[in-house]
Amino acid sequence: MNNDELDTVLCFSCEERYDYFLSVVGEEKEIWILVNRDSHFLKLYAEEEGFEYLPIWPAPEFAQAYGKEDGELSPKSIALPEFLKKWVPGLKRDSIDIGVIPGRDKSVWITEAGELADDLKAELANF
Repeated sequence: MNNDELDTVLCFSCEERYDYFLSVVGEEKEIWILVNRDSHFLKLYAEEEGFEYLPIWPAPEFAQAYGKEDGELSPKSIALPEFLKKWVPGLKRDSIDIGVIPGRDKSVWITEAGELADDLKAELANF
């Protein structure tokens, strides 16, 4: 992926980025997160709304661009079956939402783990 494509997607609206995420993950069958040196995943806290969320991306370039200012963070791939089988139940249990492709303008599509799982399964039916 080149920088122009990355910049174009990051300037999409939240909904457009979400749709892009579903189509790429449906095809590639992997999700990307950021982890620190201790392999702890990045989760963010939305202070005004009072909830935590896991930012996720459809490709390592997006995660890397987001985490480039923090030298301790690096992209980590999660296979889609593992995400659906292990991560979704854990996120639901811990009441952690999901933020899909945070944009350049700091906007992010927030969804519950179960809703994302349902949308991903529907997308997989297209393949």
